[in-house]
Amino acid sequence: MGPMLKQLLGWSQGRIHRLWLLVVQSVAPNEKQKIFVLEVIAGALCGLAAVAFHISIRQLEAWLVNPAIAGLGSHPYFRIVLVPAIGALLAGLLIYFFFPGAAGSGIPKVKEAYLNDYGYVSFKNTIGKFIACTVQLGTGSSMGREGPTVMICAGIVNLISRAAGLTKAVQRRMSAVGVAAGIAAAFNAPIAAVTFTMEEVVGDLDQTMLSGVIVAAAVAAVVERVILGRHPVFHVTRMYELEHLSDLPLYAALGGIAAIFSVLFTDSLLELRKWFNSKSHLPAWFRPAIGGLVTGLLALFALRWLGSGGVTGGGYEQLNQALEGNLPLKVMLALAVIKLAATVFSYSSGGAGGIFAPVLFMGAMLGGFIGNLSPHIMHNTDMQIGAFALVGMGAMFAGVIRAPITSVLIIFEMTGSYGLILPLMIANMIAFGIARHWRPTQVYEALLEQDGIFLPHKGPKPQTGISTQLDG
Repeated sequence: MGPMLKQLLGWSQGRIHRLWLLVVQSVAPNEKQKIFVLEVIAGALCGLAAVAFHISIRQLEAWLVNPAIAGLGSHPYFRIVLVPAIGALLAGLLIYFFFPGAAGSGIPKVKEAYLNDYGYVSFKNTIGKFIACTVQLGTGSSMGREGPTVMICAGIVNLISRAAGLTKAVQRRMSAVGVAAGIAAAFNAPIAAVTFTMEEVVGDLDQTMLSGVIVAAAVAAVVERVILGRHPVFHVTRMYELEHLSDLPLYAALGGIAAIFSVLFTDSLLELRKWFNSKSHLPAWFRPAIGGLVTGLLALFALRWLGSGGVTGGGYEQLNQALEGNLPLKVMLALAVIKLAATVFSYSSGGAGGIFAPVLFMGAMLGGFIGNLSPHIMHNTDMQIGAFALVGMGAMFAGVIRAPITSVLIIFEMTGSYGLILPLMIANMIAFGIARHWRPTQVYEALLEQDGIFLPHKGPKPQTGISTQLDG
């Protein structure tokens, strides 16, 4: 596997380098134009990779997970439990024996690469991330595809940057371009992709990177929309607005509850991950199977007790129901707790997948729960439960991911609903402020610190420049 990948990497670098020189000679006479062309190419390739990743996961779910949840075929309850366990076991074997850098979300590794290694993400780990996450997410583990998409795109962009002969400084700059393209394609949200890249990876509004990040995010989003269709990630048929100013205290309370739940989620994830890592008698390749088994059991419990799915995968169908206000109070509260447990076990056991989608899911369920209670508290008969679910998504995202600007914009772009800006900003800032006060270290950095990796507070400033030699 190693020699074959190295041979493929060398072949790819050579082909890309020759293509790059051809493009340079024909359409890019100066340095800025050369970089711009590469940013456009990077955005397009990232969009295609993200679409392929999305379709692969969705197809595997359609074959293995969805029929069991729907009760089709023989022994569906056994399959609900066993399919996530077996899929996680296969992913664990792939990670342990072939792709050790493919575990986890991918965003911590990209942050580390940007700050410490000029954005270097190996081609081997890029391929491994695609394969391992497709297997694990497609068989029902409670994680999302968005974080892995970021790492896959960062790896693709780093490959073409090295093959094109860019200097180390520009390779770092291009890694931010890959992050933006990955988020834009995964969420169909190019504006939020730009702010996330600046908030989470770069750390500030660096003007030398901004233009490239915008270009790549826009191109990746266009590619995704052309292939998969022009649609928000979540379907909201109603345009929610702030109907009563008296609702604002409830939205503020939702921000506080989201902060508590955010800290509970991150603390549980870190503590269970620490526990798994301390169990040396459990082979590393076997641990993800435990997380998959727990997820399967929780999914069966939710299906039998609540009559609802949503525990496996990203839970997008149930999340959309919450946004429409179509889930009962008991179901939403229970799903928030069950999803937390399933995600913590899936991730902390060493699996491959992200936390974005589960975080948004939990936020929507918490928000919907508060929305169900609000008529009894505020006596507003026309209370819009889905509006609280929307705000809960943003508040939970702000509390866990700690990207407050992105947490507002991403809800607007993903849902197409812009009428809740005031309650969304209030709840998000409360969740962000409380969670950061209680736990100053953000979850991705805490995960790296568990592995003995400590990031500088600010990354080195990228410089412009291009060379004609391949870097490594």
